[in-house]
Amino acid sequence: MSETRKIAAILVSDVVGYSRLAGADEDRTLARLRALRSDLIDPTISVHHGRVVKRTGDGSVIEFRSVVDAVRCALEVQHAMVERNAGVAPEKRIEFRIGIHLGDVVEESDGDLMGDGVNIAARLEGIAAPGAICLSEDAYRQVSGRLDMAVTDLGPTQLKNIERSIRVYSLQVGVPAQAKPATEAKPAEPKKRSSLARLALGLAALVILVAAGAWYFLGANRPAQAAHLSIVALPFANLSGDPSQDYFADGITENLTTALSRIKNSFVIARNTAFTYKGKSIDAKEIGKELGVRYVLEGSVQRDQNRVRVNAQFIDAESGAHLWADRFEEDVADLFKLQDEVVARLADSLGFELIKAEAAKGARSTNPDANDLVMRGFGLLYDLALFSNKEKVYAARALFEHALAIDPNSAEAITGVAGTYFREHLFGWGNSGTDYDAKILGQADRAIGLAPDYDLPYLFKSFYLGDSHRWDEAIGAADAGLAINPNDPSLYVARAAPGIALGRFDQAKSDLQQAIRLSPRDPFVALFYTELGDIEIGSGRPEAAIVEYRKSIDAGDHIYWNYANLAASYALLGKMDEAKPFVAETLRLNPSFTIEWYREHVPYDLPTRDEGLRKAGFAEE
Repeated sequence: MSETRKIAAILVSDVVGYSRLAGADEDRTLARLRALRSDLIDPTISVHHGRVVKRTGDGSVIEFRSVVDAVRCALEVQHAMVERNAGVAPEKRIEFRIGIHLGDVVEESDGDLMGDGVNIAARLEGIAAPGAICLSEDAYRQVSGRLDMAVTDLGPTQLKNIERSIRVYSLQVGVPAQAKPATEAKPAEPKKRSSLARLALGLAALVILVAAGAWYFLGANRPAQAAHLSIVALPFANLSGDPSQDYFADGITENLTTALSRIKNSFVIARNTAFTYKGKSIDAKEIGKELGVRYVLEGSVQRDQNRVRVNAQFIDAESGAHLWADRFEEDVADLFKLQDEVVARLADSLGFELIKAEAAKGARSTNPDANDLVMRGFGLLYDLALFSNKEKVYAARALFEHALAIDPNSAEAITGVAGTYFREHLFGWGNSGTDYDAKILGQADRAIGLAPDYDLPYLFKSFYLGDSHRWDEAIGAADAGLAINPNDPSLYVARAAPGIALGRFDQAKSDLQQAIRLSPRDPFVALFYTELGDIEIGSGRPEAAIVEYRKSIDAGDHIYWNYANLAASYALLGKMDEAKPFVAETLRLNPSFTIEWYREHVPYDLPTRDEGLRKAGFAEE
């Protein structure tokens, strides 16, 4: 057998406690691992130009062209696993250990790799903590200047069966690099904090105009078929060294995405998928290929004592060229001057009067303190791990109500309150005397009256109307929202629900597929899979339904309904032994569960699902 020597970046990984997981439920563990490989791991390896050399049960040996590619792949997988494990009991989590080494390997004719390069990577993986990545000194040297995260130097380490000591570095996934010490700043005055919140919305509007202006400028001189705007606004990095300021940078990104979505004939990656890249250093070309977009908008925000610096870049993802970039810096106390200067720079650079006209409109809410509270409230509502957390939903409501006490005409705060009441209605937390039509529909209509171009109130209207079995009205509300923002995946999901109820399965499936296309890495994609499962069970295809419900659970949705749906699907197939564990888990998560209760608390009733629930042994009422 011929062989070739070469230097390669080798990544070795395995599942922590795999034997324990398989011993508890081998079929389930294998199914989850296969789903992770097909949905996350293999696509990520491909994006980063890796080659799977071999798989050893729960482990893998992967070759990369460079250490940079190997580390980027490892970070993306580990970050994704943190999100997928949110809300999963610790003993049921699938977690990976990863080791990476750059060294000499022997490649045999069948593609297998052998030698110290592979052995050292395997030993590094063995000492890595769950969810961590260990690098040899040779590998770390290649990426040391590119890592924006905490790194622990473990020092010279004697690895099993490796003759010499290896200096090892551990990457702490999810922990940002320690900021350099700065002179201690005096506590900010309330008015200055208000200005920060104002800047978040002001800069969001301004950078959006750059994107829109550049799109208009570039598109005007291109063939019509090539001028379609497709873009992702990546999370602005918080460079302040203070994690508590993350919400401020996140608010900028969210407003950018919302405003971009309103540009006609645009395709804008949803906020939830964009946020899966938070804290990651990924080449714009790679992002463009992965998400299918032409442009990438990125930036950073830094507050140093009483000054704020904002950097923004608009990038052509096809060529990697920077189409526009600028830096804004000003005293916190004089942010309105800063905004005026930004508008002037944009107007001079792009030469469009439209920019001046749109910038003059300003933010919707006239009080920056209210904006600050609204951003914090939506931060709680957008977290899938907190989706059914009663205390966090009520905490979000308190923030929205506080914002309304400051600014009674904040359409965003009014909408936020309506959203918390929808969540309360969905999970049955309220009392029978609550007038949900007033709390949800009334509040949403009031927000629409204040801000007719704001699409989020239509979303909560549609969800609630569907939850109340008012199907045609629910579709009408979703259609109205999509007329304003055709790039909101949640509105397609909202329209799918009443479509399922009315038996319009093909249209509903199309809507859900469009939602996944717009936000393929959405933290709420689990809910999209649940509705796809409902379409399959409603169409009399329980085998296909099982696939979708399991995808939903693997994507992080551990709410009672998926387990009930799986129990029904297996029962319809006559597989009662497989149905029983899901019946038990449903009742554990929701002791009040009956078929009648379910019908009252989900948007639509499916006769085939009800039949399956009865066969599975659930009580009628």
